[in-house]
Amino acid sequence: MLLLLVLIAGCKGIHEPEEPVVMPLSICLPTNELQTFKRMPSQNHAIGDPGMSEQFLVSKYIYFIILKDEDGNWSVWQTIERETDVSDWEAKTYAGSLQTAGDSIYRYTENIVLMLSNKKIRGHVYAIASSERLTFNKPLDELENLDDVLNLTFDASSINIQRSIQNIYTTPYNYEVSGAYYGLFSSFTQRVPHVNLMLYHIAAKVDLKWNVAEEKRVDKTTPSNAVRLTYLGVRRLYNQQAYCFMPMRNTLPDLPTSGYAIDSIVTPADEGLWWEGRSYFYTIPYTVEGEKDYFPLQLVMRTNGTSGTGYELMLQQPIDTTDVFVPWLRGNFVFNSPLQDETATKIAN
Repeated sequence: MLLLLVLIAGCKGIHEPEEPVVMPLSICLPTNELQTFKRMPSQNHAIGDPGMSEQFLVSKYIYFIILKDEDGNWSVWQTIERETDVSDWEAKTYAGSLQTAGDSIYRYTENIVLMLSNKKIRGHVYAIASSERLTFNKPLDELENLDDVLNLTFDASSINIQRSIQNIYTTPYNYEVSGAYYGLFSSFTQRVPHVNLMLYHIAAKVDLKWNVAEEKRVDKTTPSNAVRLTYLGVRRLYNQQAYCFMPMRNTLPDLPTSGYAIDSIVTPADEGLWWEGRSYFYTIPYTVEGEKDYFPLQLVMRTNGTSGTGYELMLQQPIDTTDVFVPWLRGNFVFNSPLQDETATKIAN
């Protein structure tokens, strides 16, 4: 009987599985104004020009894709989708290494843990956060490898997505810390494996400022050689499938003849903006295959109440498609004479 007990104990010791390692996963979103967030927890306002504020919504939907390294091949291991509530996010002052210390952030407070059944594992985490539900080109649970993940896109054609494009954040595929992708975790090198991710905008900010020379400013009853801006709109914004993790790699074979447009930046009714003003919008950066170094934007302008198709200004802003973060583009327009009452296209670099 004693021999039998010894044998059983020995077998248990040989076959007992290793205890799983619990790895916490945390994500944050960058913000600009912490105090306002505390007063109004569903939104964040960053002070701009007098009378202007910039508004972001906290993310309602978050998506995680976890890959593991199997002998140099990255395969999709787990995917997680969650619907969140405003109360799941808290405003904090950031103190880590992925953002300037002291900046304001939203932090997702609900527990997300990965169970590492094998203590020796190396993996990547990619994440997406959005105030709107996203439709992907492929279901997340059908992703198989790193190429599938990097080529993941979302449908940017809907009006709801375009109007909330500034509220979509992801983990840039080429953001590195100490020479490695910043969503890396490894039980080989980390005593307690963990992942702390900061997510960033996938949409570029376009900041426009216009000004009419002081001596040319007159009211609407003055002669026509004076100048006032009575219409400003933007055309040909990107509304196709957009990369989730490669926000600077979106391309189109040709410059689109149409696309998402913003028509109401300035209208004839906006008398307060006729002579000077500032506005901004967010859009997905893209390049045209024949002009790979440029991010094209088409502005349509009219002065002095002119009608017709307007004065079309094509902006060709140089961009580096290998950049980690999407750009903040600024345009400053000074009007010294009326625009012609006919279509005129100009290229601005």
